[in-house]
Amino acid sequence: MGARVARMFRNFNLENRVHREISRDKPRAAPRHPDTAASVPGSSEATGGLNEKNAPLLDHLRSLYVESTDPAELPQSSREEAEEAAESERRPLQYSVPLEQLGLMELTDVPKGKLTLAEALKALSSHQQQPQTWTAEKIAQHYSLELRDCKALLNFFCPFRVQIIPPTNAQTKRITDS
Repeated sequence: MGARVARMFRNFNLENRVHREISRDKPRAAPRHPDTAASVPGSSEATGGLNEKNAPLLDHLRSLYVESTDPAELPQSSREEAEEAAESERRPLQYSVPLEQLGLMELTDVPKGKLTLAEALKALSSHQQQPQTWTAEKIAQHYSLELRDCKALLNFFCPFRVQIIPPTNAQTKRITDS
């Protein structure tokens, strides 16, 4: 309630007070000491040198020549070749999950060196089930990956590993299967 009363007093006759303050003469700056007036950037002596022409700089400016051209556009045939090259860097999808139920567009091809999530999970599960058959080299060749990326994927991405950490003391309650 006190804030409401304070707001009323604060906003009382606000427009008239603002107009009165705006129409008031502005205070003038104090005069500068004669010794420091020359070093102040706004003084007339300091700005006098800025408006003068500098002949050596003008000569250098006249000696410059700038030539500018627009980049040439690619002809239509080279655009088509670039699109075909981009398509050749893609590979057909090896394994997919039906996405129509989720309302998402189903992929048909993937850029080389990339995996979809479904392909990554399939590659990891097949490597985990049969590590002698599905080696890093075979997975890299099958999915058009680099070998170092494939080895990093197999080493650091472990979605199926479950670790159960035992309690530190015997008094901790554990969830038991019933």
